[in-house]
Amino acid sequence: MPNDVESGAGTGEGTATRHAVVTGSSSGIGKAIATGLLAEGWQVSGLDVAPPTIDHAGFRSMTVDLRNVDAMVAAARELTDVAAFVHAAGVLRVGALGQLDAAAGALMWQLHVQAASVLADVLVPGMVERRHGRVVLLGSRVAQGMAGRSQYAATKAAMIALARSWAAEVAPYGVTINVVSPAATQTAMSNDPARAADAPRLPPIGRLIRPEEIASTVAFLLSPAAEAMTGQDIQLCGGASLVR
Repeated sequence: MPNDVESGAGTGEGTATRHAVVTGSSSGIGKAIATGLLAEGWQVSGLDVAPPTIDHAGFRSMTVDLRNVDAMVAAARELTDVAAFVHAAGVLRVGALGQLDAAAGALMWQLHVQAASVLADVLVPGMVERRHGRVVLLGSRVAQGMAGRSQYAATKAAMIALARSWAAEVAPYGVTINVVSPAATQTAMSNDPARAADAPRLPPIGRLIRPEEIASTVAFLLSPAAEAMTGQDIQLCGGASLVR
């Protein structure tokens, strides 16, 4: 028989035991995801180096530097009965060939790939043992390649490879692992003055993707309705992936 975590995930049942871990929960997409899950009755543990910005009885803030492997392992080991892990933390640094910044590339690898790997390595075995779990990594439309963003694109492409490889390992155990890859999204990152010369490109729908739209897609992937969907890269791109 399924336990409460299994039967309640993504529904109105078993809300006390639905526990999601969300990185980058203090702002932008991560905050929208955490807030949306809280509204659906999830308990959420937010991992972020920034101070918490969510005030909710079901939210637990954990200050963690996602560049620090030991700190991540220690934090993840404190968490129990995790039904979902959403890795939304990240940064964007740009640079053309001849101007690539090795430190920026290393930072993006640490936050996008290493952090996902370290946390999943601790959290997913428990899901496998309980034979139920959901993992969603926040990728990017840019993973397909874009001039001036090679280092960022490389790390986001690596996240897709991680998800597909992990999905193949854990599919028999009721655990799904997917990627949500939005096009340019309306966040503080998109308004960063440092990006004035490299403004986000509007997708064909004529506006930026909203964080709440991404949060809704993630919520679906955590629901029972998505239990047959795994190893997928879901493009939330506003038509940007269409051949034009």
